Amino acid sequence: MFPIIGLVVVFGMVFGGFMLAGGHFEVLIEAAPMEFMMIGGAALGALIISNDMHGLKSVGGGVSKVMAGPKWGKKDYSDLLALLFQLTKLMKTKGIVALEAHIEKPSESAIFQKYPKLCKDHFVVDFICDTLRMMTMNLDDPHQVEDAMEKQIEKHHHESLHPAHALQGMADGLPALGIVAAVLGIVKTMGAINEPPEILGLMIGKALVGTFLGVFLAYGIVGPIASRLNSVIEHDAQFYKIIRDVLVAHLHGNAAQVSVEIGRGSVPSTMQPSFAQLEESLAAAVEA
Repeated sequence: MFPIIGLVVVFGMVFGGFMLAGGHFEVLIEAAPMEFMMIGGAALGALIISNDMHGLKSVGGGVSKVMAGPKWGKKDYSDLLALLFQLTKLMKTKGIVALEAHIEKPSESAIFQKYPKLCKDHFVVDFICDTLRMMTMNLDDPHQVEDAMEKQIEKHHHESLHPAHALQGMADGLPALGIVAAVLGIVKTMGAINEPPEILGLMIGKALVGTFLGVFLAYGIVGPIASRLNSVIEHDAQFYKIIRDVLVAHLHGNAAQVSVEIGRGSVPSTMQPSFAQLEESLAAAVEA
């Protein structure tokens, strides 16, 4: 919703101000299609050159993330803590053998299936199961496990940021491409130097539309989209760090309740459940 509101404000203020200042839209409307073809087409071509097919698909998915916003809501954080509470408590009370059935086939696990949204995220499920599997293989050094989990998070985060970097690269190049389009317009104008001033003025105005479009698209649309996408990805990345904090706390010998309380402290403030809310969520999870 907010990205759409922002775009409306950008277009309204820029073109509304142009209109109130006495500007005429005829020149913009007449020149925009060809200028946009040159600038937008060159930017798209540069994006194709600098990415493989997987990267291009991720850029498309990134734009949809901008519109949808962060993937994880307040309930999802509570659900994650409840899931980790049940798994760590099971490991504490009934041992590794009881846990293996859940981490080997999470799609059939009664614990995992309580949280369908979490199960749809393959990285969440694999991250939890792979880490717990390492623990069942006697890798119980908290520092080693934390290092291994941190590397997985960094790898996933680096890959997730690719579309934001690609869009920012496009935004950085758009002003220069706008200048290219403007220079071509000036070249065309110089070829008609014998025309009367009113025609030359119109041709120069059309050429300058290229510079305008390049800067406008870069700083009014593509750049802010890239920045918003980066913010969404950074917000979602915190979700995975909570898994790390809870499981490492468990390895340090803390009770399941203490481990998830440590994880609760890492939840972003706007999404963080209170102590009482988390207690209710854990109690409901155990009873279910």
